[in-house]
Amino acid sequence: MRHIYLFSICFIVCTLTVNAQFRQNSGLGMNQTQNQNTQQTDSLANQEPAEPPFKFKSYFTSFVWVDDSLGTGKVRKDTLPIGRMWIASIVVPGYSQAYNRQFWKIPIAYGVIGTSLYFGYQNNLKFQETSEDRYAQNRDLLYVGAFLAYWGTMLDGVINYKSPLEILPGRASLYSTLIPGLGQAYNGDYWKIPIFCGGLMVCGYFIQFNNMQYQRYRKAYNNPDSYGGRLSSENLKWYRDTYRRYRDYSILAGVAVYALTIIDANTFAYFSDFDVSDDLSLRIRPGIIEPLDARYAMHTRPLSVGLKMNINF
Repeated sequence: MRHIYLFSICFIVCTLTVNAQFRQNSGLGMNQTQNQNTQQTDSLANQEPAEPPFKFKSYFTSFVWVDDSLGTGKVRKDTLPIGRMWIASIVVPGYSQAYNRQFWKIPIAYGVIGTSLYFGYQNNLKFQETSEDRYAQNRDLLYVGAFLAYWGTMLDGVINYKSPLEILPGRASLYSTLIPGLGQAYNGDYWKIPIFCGGLMVCGYFIQFNNMQYQRYRKAYNNPDSYGGRLSSENLKWYRDTYRRYRDYSILAGVAVYALTIIDANTFAYFSDFDVSDDLSLRIRPGIIEPLDARYAMHTRPLSVGLKMNINF
């Protein structure tokens, strides 16, 4: 599957490059070439900007808004790609909310996280003093709540990230990173959700089962006096090592399915604007061959006449 995805990405890049060359070289003279350059410039304005070189200060200057030279209003001094914004939100919870100019969410997020951690710590102290299970349960629930609030800040930042693209591949990847299957729903590939989620659940089942068996035989091997079975020490060691190996394989399989979910969401997000129509045709018609660059059209010999071929696939 990995080779299929790599081939798909290379195929898309090559196809777009060839298509761009056909569009650049087709036309009827310098004026039309200039019009095409203008149209290409306008179309680039609606696409996602190229990822700028990494600069640490851009994490701070992205909050600075300056007047646009075109007079369209305020714009960011530095714009962060969605991936870098998400990484910053991992290190500093609430960064993505500040980047998206939703400052009112920051005190709510810190309030929930701080309160959950504080009361979780207090319940942990009471559990150490009294050894009562209810304090341990409350501690675990509060710690889980703090993690969910932290996780929610990252998901909220990804959801509210502004992009000119209707389907942003980076958003699809992060969706599947945070919630496996959400990237597929974002791409409209709903039929893939039960496949990936089912694969993760199967891997989780085998991880739990093999780990339970591994702990069972490890305990029996380490404490032969308390073991009342008929297996020998060599057999116990063999079962212990076997189930430990199976558990590790199950973990690797779960990681592979999880990574495949992210790769699939990112790859097919790029496919969202790819022409998949049934128009597979070849058209040959007369055409005028012009210079590759309009600047070289002056003071040259007349343009040549030849055949123009368009391939749709």
